[in-house]
Amino acid sequence: MSHLFTLQHTDGRARAGVLHTDHGEAQTPVFMAVGTQGTVKGCTPEQLKAAGVSVVLGNTYHLMLRPGPETVAELGGLHAMARWDGPMLTDSGGYQVFSLSGMNRVTEEGCSFKNHLDGRDELLTPERSMQIQHQLGADIVMQLDDVPELPTTPEREADTMRRSVRWLDRCIKALPEKSAQGKRQYLFGIVQGGTNPELRMESARELVKRELPGYAIGGLSVGETKRQMEEILGLVTPLLPEDKPRYLMGVGYPEDLITAVGLGVDMFDCVLPTRSARHSQVFTSRGRLRMRNSAHARSRLPLDPDCGCYTCANYTRGYIRHLMMAGEMLGMTLLSIHNLSFYTALMRRAREAILTGRYAEFASEWLPRVSGAAE
Repeated sequence: MSHLFTLQHTDGRARAGVLHTDHGEAQTPVFMAVGTQGTVKGCTPEQLKAAGVSVVLGNTYHLMLRPGPETVAELGGLHAMARWDGPMLTDSGGYQVFSLSGMNRVTEEGCSFKNHLDGRDELLTPERSMQIQHQLGADIVMQLDDVPELPTTPEREADTMRRSVRWLDRCIKALPEKSAQGKRQYLFGIVQGGTNPELRMESARELVKRELPGYAIGGLSVGETKRQMEEILGLVTPLLPEDKPRYLMGVGYPEDLITAVGLGVDMFDCVLPTRSARHSQVFTSRGRLRMRNSAHARSRLPLDPDCGCYTCANYTRGYIRHLMMAGEMLGMTLLSIHNLSFYTALMRRAREAILTGRYAEFASEWLPRVSGAAE
């Protein structure tokens, strides 16, 4: 198994490193842009690169249903189809399937569900998830795990966690050595266990026994408090190998990223930057803005005077507000570019702070800056 990750420096529990894939490298800590349907909504690959994005995600569930993994493979794999030549990660499809409340049924074999596009019965098993991700061809692939909704019972938490470990073993056996495009693929296991500390630690220890290329922490940002998330990360990350990357799935407010980096997490993804952009919310170094607010109507200021992104270098708040009020697509694209630029710049600043041994100072300065509304 080739080497995916190099740890370069630590500052307390915060870590700076590099991911190495057949499609290039990515410096960590890294925020990865979510491209659910094979595209990051509103942005071209060139715009993503200009915004500092180094890793893009694809969604196995959605690509499985449309256009289908065989079609993606025929088009050269997800990289070629989407014209993204950097690292990519695909999730297993499990989270989307399990979120189809009342439309799915979990057994030891897998999860049966109704296709939300045409109503057909489908079955997603660990083996099928691996085969689909093999055809999609992402550099990093995720195991199929059983995701409990929170809050849930202790029995359900234990059942889903242990089933996830059993499914991981099936994923390990099912994933071919290389993608359908002949590139290396790295399988991550996912730590589960809900909000139960003992189950979380048991899950982490079981996954570490499998000596995987990387480890994800799942089942968060689904109903627990921020304090519970911090407690779980504080317990889990010390149990994971120092020389392997750690990925916190689906957690995305800037303040959550800063906290999680300080607890030893390397990789993040969330739809928040682009979803917020489509709803006129902007993240800045001075807090959050609502671009539909009438206070911006005649403002000639950029979104963030401290930001050098394409949007901030070229457009005023007044013009962007006009675009959003008029429902123009350009407004959503400009806000998406800015929000992604802000997130990637935040992780770049975090990395620099780790490398210079001042992460605690960085966190204490930036947490209050990003967690409230701009003045």
